[in-house]
Amino acid sequence: MGAIEDIYADLDVDVSEEKFREAVEQKVEQMDGLADEETAAMLIAHELEDKEVGTISDIEPGMDEVKFLAKVVSVGELRTFERDGEDEEGRVINVEAADESGTVRLAFWDKQAASIADGELEGGEVLRVKGRPKEGYNGLEVSVEKAEPDDEADIDVDLDGPTTIDSLSMGQSDVNLEGLVLDTDEVRTFDRDDGSEGRVSNLTVGDETGRIRVTLWDEQADRAAELAAGTAVEIVDGYVREREGSLELHVGDRGAVEEIDETVDYDPDATPIGDVDIGQTVDIAGVVRSADPKRTFDRDDGSEGQVRNVRVQDDTDDIRVALWGPKADKEIAPGDEILAADVEIDDGWQDDLEASAGWQSTVVVLDSADTSSGDTAGGTTDSAEGSAGLDAFAEDSSGADAGGTDAVESDGGAVHAGEQTEFTGTVVQTGDPVVLDDGTETMAVETSARVQLGEEVTVRGRMDGDRLDAEELF
Repeated sequence: MGAIEDIYADLDVDVSEEKFREAVEQKVEQMDGLADEETAAMLIAHELEDKEVGTISDIEPGMDEVKFLAKVVSVGELRTFERDGEDEEGRVINVEAADESGTVRLAFWDKQAASIADGELEGGEVLRVKGRPKEGYNGLEVSVEKAEPDDEADIDVDLDGPTTIDSLSMGQSDVNLEGLVLDTDEVRTFDRDDGSEGRVSNLTVGDETGRIRVTLWDEQADRAAELAAGTAVEIVDGYVREREGSLELHVGDRGAVEEIDETVDYDPDATPIGDVDIGQTVDIAGVVRSADPKRTFDRDDGSEGQVRNVRVQDDTDDIRVALWGPKADKEIAPGDEILAADVEIDDGWQDDLEASAGWQSTVVVLDSADTSSGDTAGGTTDSAEGSAGLDAFAEDSSGADAGGTDAVESDGGAVHAGEQTEFTGTVVQTGDPVVLDDGTETMAVETSARVQLGEEVTVRGRMDGDRLDAEELF
């Protein structure tokens, strides 16, 4: 082989030999005899290796120039704008493109934009792109210097498939996604650099493939207060950003969150409580055994914080979950089934593990009708053996049957409302009601007697709904 063939053979870039030779000839002419073909080939090879990226996910805003292959997903509308000091209007058109690793927005300018607006580019075409990446308004954007169709390249991207949470990728924009509202946060305000006040809030939505945090900006922020958990929504014209290693879906002034009359399934994939360890961030699901009153405390900066502890049990173990900030106000009671997602496992009191549910966490009260059937908030779970999915809970913590208040289980079988019964257990919650736990089930007890946490007591009385009205306590 000759020198050019040898240099090309050593290249690890997606460029045909024909195009490589053309570039070498242009370089020789450009240098006006100062370099022979071998030297020009080495220079071209160096340029290609510096600028060629393997996939869209390898592109970073700080790169000077990149070259890559991508399939056209959608073509936007032509927009015009005024340039400073120029009479002629500028033109730009945005194109959504993707490969197997992710999505990127391509910005075509002026003559290129006009050609695309005239129909010279269609969805499904594969382009060989050269351009400069930057952080755009909606995430990663490449300002295109040159783009050519490549009929021989094949990129496996499904243009007709539905958008799901697990299909989202960094930099993706114009996202329309259907999901189930799992949790909402309060609206917060902040000061922008220009002195104006911004507003932001968050939702957590899920579908059958996973869940994602949704950040709502300014006019959209109020939607968090208007939507309840369990509502099916469509997020329109969102864009994907990354925060602390996780993807988020953002909705700005061009987007919307709309309620829809559709069934959206969400299948929580929880870690068994018995398998969690310190330092992990996990999802756990289970029945609330006890719920302490909310406590307030003073932070170092003088502000007031709040926290509430609940103990959650699945079929493998139980754990205390600390609900911080607004999550402490959630209406959670013994017997409720909850999903606590993205909780951090810490070393808690008396060397007991504790799950901390902070701002990044999602706490959802799930449908408690008949957990053995796998019904959840908007969907069904089909847990694998050994997992802590909702179908792992054969009965709720109060011992109630599928009707909720007609009967409880005792050593002698079902005890119906109004019947005399006796229950012995350890106090796991004081106050109203007192909650006892015998290691198998919990019992909510109406009593005026003073009890202490950890004390073992026996209660005799009659069932009133799902509570035991104590006549004797000893």
